[in-house]
Amino acid sequence: MRAMKTMLERLPYTGIDGADRLLAREPLALLIGLALDQQVTLQKAFSGPWDLSQRLGHLDAARIAAMDPAELDEVFRRRPALHRFPGSMAGKVQALCTVVRDEYANDPASLWTEARDGRDLEQRIGGLPGFGPMKVRTLLAILYKRFGLELPGLADVVPDYPTLADADSPEALARYQEMKRAHKAELKAKSDTFQA
Repeated sequence: MRAMKTMLERLPYTGIDGADRLLAREPLALLIGLALDQQVTLQKAFSGPWDLSQRLGHLDAARIAAMDPAELDEVFRRRPALHRFPGSMAGKVQALCTVVRDEYANDPASLWTEARDGRDLEQRIGGLPGFGPMKVRTLLAILYKRFGLELPGLADVVPDYPTLADADSPEALARYQEMKRAHKAELKAKSDTFQA
């Protein structure tokens, strides 16, 4: 079993002290934040685990997996809603928690602490519901760059371009988000030019 080299106080992704601390100390919060990171701001996505834990009184994968889906849906829809698409995301979070409960003995950190090497970890993360290639690369980079996870071959699967993992302060996060917006605009311009 591998431990993290670095114990972080917070991941500066939300601007809310409690939420940023939860992301650093609770592996399930980090996974849920990544799961929610679509079609909402990064700050909204990563504050979702904090809000969910406040509403439920816990952040336990087995308990979330066992909830009545309608009850979890209501928790996500309660104002202010946890996501732009609360019903869909409640289902995705419940599916994620079910995998953590069933395949990782309700220990989300074992996803990486028990991985054999970088490729194994990449496959494990890719097997999570709703984790496509971009989320896989982002989590690999966060584990490597922010938490100092050491695994054979991990450096080979971590992206060599800037990711969310490079945001180690609110200022760095703002720079990352600006760079990401510019990149998306550039891709859109190329695609519009190509279609014209």
